[in-house]
Amino acid sequence: MAVPNYTYLTLTMPGHNGVSTISSFFEHAYECNVECIEYREEVKSSVELASRLKAIAAEAPEPKRHAESFEPAEATKKILLHPSNSNGKVLTISADLDAK
Repeated sequence: MAVPNYTYLTLTMPGHNGVSTISSFFEHAYECNVECIEYREEVKSSVELASRLKAIAAEAPEPKRHAESFEPAEATKKILLHPSNSNGKVLTISADLDAK
C-alpha cells in the first residue's frame, strides 16, 4: 500500500494515525545510487573473477603426485643396505647419483 514518488523523494503509506510520509534529500538519494552502482560493479567483477578462476582450474594439469602416495620424480635403483649382510633389506636411491 506504499506509494513512492521518485520526483519528490517521498514515500507515502497508510499508518496507525493516518497517512505517513517519509522524505529524503537529493544528496542522500544520490549517495545511495552511487553506492548501489559501485556495489553492482564489484559483484559483477567478482562473478567474472570467479568464472576466470574456474576456467584456469579446469585448464590446469592434473597433479601426478599426492602427499598420500609418494612417487619419485626421477629414475631410481635399489641397492643392498649392507652388502655383507644378506637379510634382503634394500635402499632406493636416485639412478643419477655419483658413485661416491
